Amino acid sequence: MEFFQFMFVPTILFMVVVAPIWISMHYRSVNKSSRSLSEEDRESIEHMLETVDKLTDRIGTLESILDADHPQWKQKMSRRERDEE
Repeated sequence: MEFFQFMFVPTILFMVVVAPIWISMHYRSVNKSSRSLSEEDRESIEHMLETVDKLTDRIGTLESILDADHPQWKQKMSRRERDEE
């Protein structure tokens, strides 16, 4: 029983003072380390941006083909979208 009483005050002080400071410092350091991108992440983003550029070019090409073959396709698509709403 005496041991319990001896450890009660330090335990309360630890939980009230030390633990919150420790937790906040831990998450600050985690947040700071996660802010910067790793080299692998940067390469992945570059690859995705290249893919987006290629897909944008392909969409432009497909739209120009559709414009040449079916000049009214955009109007039909916009009517269809309005009907679905």
